Amino acid sequence: MQSHWVLAGNLGALIGLNLLACYLLLQHGLSASLFLLGLINIGLIGHIFSLFKRQQRQAEMVIRALANGDSTLGLGHQHPMRQQFEQVKDQMQTARFNAEQQAQFLHALLIHIDLAVLVCDDDGEVIESNPAVFKLLGQSINHLNKLGAIGELLLASDTNLRTTSQWQSGEQLDTLSIQLSIATIQGKNRRVISIQSIHDQLQHKEQQAYKRLTKVLTHEVANSITPLASLAHTCTTLLPESLQFNDQEDKQDLQLALNTIASRTQHLGEFIARFRQISRLPAPNLHPTDLAPMLERVIALHQQQASKHGITLTQQTETQQLVMLDASQVEQVLINLVKNALEVLIQQQQTKQPSELAPEAAIRLTLGQNTAQQYYLEVADTGPGIAEHVVEMIFVPFFTTKQHGSGIGLSLSRQIMLNHGGDLIYLAKEQGACFRCVFG
Repeated sequence: MQSHWVLAGNLGALIGLNLLACYLLLQHGLSASLFLLGLINIGLIGHIFSLFKRQQRQAEMVIRALANGDSTLGLGHQHPMRQQFEQVKDQMQTARFNAEQQAQFLHALLIHIDLAVLVCDDDGEVIESNPAVFKLLGQSINHLNKLGAIGELLLASDTNLRTTSQWQSGEQLDTLSIQLSIATIQGKNRRVISIQSIHDQLQHKEQQAYKRLTKVLTHEVANSITPLASLAHTCTTLLPESLQFNDQEDKQDLQLALNTIASRTQHLGEFIARFRQISRLPAPNLHPTDLAPMLERVIALHQQQASKHGITLTQQTETQQLVMLDASQVEQVLINLVKNALEVLIQQQQTKQPSELAPEAAIRLTLGQNTAQQYYLEVADTGPGIAEHVVEMIFVPFFTTKQHGSGIGLSLSRQIMLNHGGDLIYLAKEQGACFRCVFG
């Protein structure tokens, strides 16, 4: 305010000098007037220069105050510039606080959600990611090229994209749902990628489809088998001993046919009853259980049969931990797997040629923990293994490679593990078959 009053006083003095110059021009002529006007101009130029220097010093003082964090700017309390600065500062602080609060919220949200999120530039360099990426993919991703074919697809796309892809995480094959959104942030193109596993959902739908199919098949087949078996048995009992045929062998063939029909329908009925277990499998009754004693019980149950055929049964415990499970159901899974391994090894011994060198017949039961920190029970044998073209079908109900198999054991075992929040997977080994029960 003081500088404004000084400026007003100086301007008043200059106006007075100009009026004086006009008076001298009228009284004393041109020379005195020119002299006075020259003095006035010199004074005016000096005054303007002085004001410029003062404003420059004030600007330097304000900038220096800002650099030193002085919120007063070196100005008086009543200076209008300081008051305006205080208003601007309050607005900036409010905007900054809101931006930081929003950033913290988004950061916390990314950390706590299970959806894997990646933000990349146009070159595929990862700018931001959340912990769910490592949890899902099993590794840290700093560039899209670490995703292999998936990364190439994401980099090549110029538009938003939604797709699915297979992903091998350790020994387990996963199915991923991938969504790409391309956005412009602060004038730069950014690729926002979200990834989630749909493996469990696909398995659930698959199992539900099997259950519905099972209910239909068992209902229709059972309804046909029951009267057929009864009629065959009745016909057999009604066939009189005195019944004569032109050829005695015809009577024997008839009796054999009726007995065969009755026997096979009975076996088919038993098969349907076993298959119903898949659709009627009860929910697991979970309790904290030590897995090591369970392995010991399964080995003791099969030890006599294994020793009879020269097969070695061993147990390997790499970790020991209580796991929430239904002990009776999981033990049944292990029994199914060990039984299958024994049958394969016994058949291998029976079909080998006398000149062939018999490989060591052994079954190993392992309790361990994988790279995803999941506990597992594993049954591995030294048999011929499973052919590659068969692996995709081994968990399908009714499918079997055994001459007298039902195709239910592995399907039922996997359903039990899925109900426990885990999975039953087949691992390809250099020798033999290996089935792993993984707990979620």
